[in-house]
Amino acid sequence: MAHGHDVLHMMEGNQYASKDALIQAINQQFGTAERFDTCSVKGMTSDELVDFFEERGKFMPAQGTDFTVDRSKICHHDQK
Repeated sequence: MAHGHDVLHMMEGNQYASKDALIQAINQQFGTAERFDTCSVKGMTSDELVDFFEERGKFMPAQGTDFTVDRSKICHHDQK
């Protein structure tokens, strides 16, 4: 299982035109069968992870309708 931080770091410096574009990029990078853990939830699909991050304000607008990661909202602690 990959950690959600891996996805947030993948997003740094990149912009995605839509939620679907981000999910497609995650699936391309990690594979469609990958499941993701975060500090509080385990075993999420890429779709569930993006919804989880969106609900927690991890994304920010970037040039109109595109969005990217809000770097100030990435946890910086040891991953287990």
